[in-house]
Amino acid sequence: MAAQLSSTVTVHKLGAGIGARIDGVRLGGDLPATAVAEIRAALLAHKVIFFREQQHLDDADQLAFARLLGEPTLAHPTVRGQQHANVLAIDSDHGKANSWHTDVTFVDRVPAISLLRAVELPPYGGNTVWANTVRAYQDLPPALQALVDRLWAVHTNVYDYAGQVDSTRIGGVDVKEQSYREEFTAQRYETEHPLVRVHPETGERALLLGHFVKRIVGLSGPESQAIFELLQNRVTRLENTVRWQWADGDLAIWDNRATQHYGVADYDDARRRLHRITLAGDVPVSVDGVASSTILGDAAHFSAL
Repeated sequence: MAAQLSSTVTVHKLGAGIGARIDGVRLGGDLPATAVAEIRAALLAHKVIFFREQQHLDDADQLAFARLLGEPTLAHPTVRGQQHANVLAIDSDHGKANSWHTDVTFVDRVPAISLLRAVELPPYGGNTVWANTVRAYQDLPPALQALVDRLWAVHTNVYDYAGQVDSTRIGGVDVKEQSYREEFTAQRYETEHPLVRVHPETGERALLLGHFVKRIVGLSGPESQAIFELLQNRVTRLENTVRWQWADGDLAIWDNRATQHYGVADYDDARRRLHRITLAGDVPVSVDGVASSTILGDAAHFSAL
């Protein structure tokens, strides 16, 4: 199914609940405002959108295009960017993000949008899967919606994949893992978010979960785990997901306020490297209009509000 945005740009829907491929556009910092508006509208509608054949992009071009959609954050609150302060290398040499998450939910100012560009791909595997957290909420029975509308959870960077790595041990000490762990825990973060946030642009309600959740406020450990697994299983139902097989020149953009994603670690020891830019978001707000609150750490350096 394809929708014509303009004389050259088309949107091909990839699934009933999430995902679209956009053809007929060459991304860059000089893209006309009308095209940018069409891309943003497609993003809000489909939650994650994909562009093929963008081999001309480098970090600077990706950043220039990203600025048309919003204000870039630093690469990460604790992990430094490489050649650009705003670009985070998602590099298999530094670990594999094979768990469901929404980017950087351990701070109060959760990024609004993420842009991920293929740089070096394995010969097989390494797909990424996205899930629609708005649809997951909408599909809950009314009684369960009423429950989760009132629940809050503590998120922490203790579980941040950017600090979990595979490497060779030297003298019994995992040198690379220790170095990354020290970097990512140089500043610890904990934030209390509602389990259901109201999307600031669409007004939709979305589940705010993922692997940064430490516990649900007011519940015991086993109770927290039971509720978390119940809701996560709703988010990651296959019919609520789209799976993207990366190719050279691909760029994915997702609404970080309405999705979770999972990088599948099924490429053995091959190298996989993608570059991510995140755009500044706001502090999530509950269905009652209450904003998330910081427990530990100050993310002002990462993203302005």
